[in-house]
Amino acid sequence: MCLAIPGRVVGIADENGLRMGRVDFGGVVKRVCMDYVPDVQIGDYTIVHVGFALSKIDEPEALRTLEVFRQMGVLEDELADGDEAFARAAAAPQSNCPDESCAPK
Repeated sequence: MCLAIPGRVVGIADENGLRMGRVDFGGVVKRVCMDYVPDVQIGDYTIVHVGFALSKIDEPEALRTLEVFRQMGVLEDELADGDEAFARAAAAPQSNCPDESCAPK
């Protein structure tokens, strides 16, 4: 799964001509490209997908969305770094037929 996750901008800097930010996703801070959202400032919430901030979102909606993702159990997987995500995927039940089209009927 690959969701767009809301997070709070805690830092912004110019890095080699790109507007980059640090975004806090409820305790997990990630480096994010902020070029698509020039109006977003430190303290604002933004929706982030695959390392890019896509739009500004208000705080109540961001917090509601984060809570729903937590309840669904998808937030930790979405915020895992590469090694952690790989380890989780390797430990998950495996199937030769993930879409279940070859499962016995």
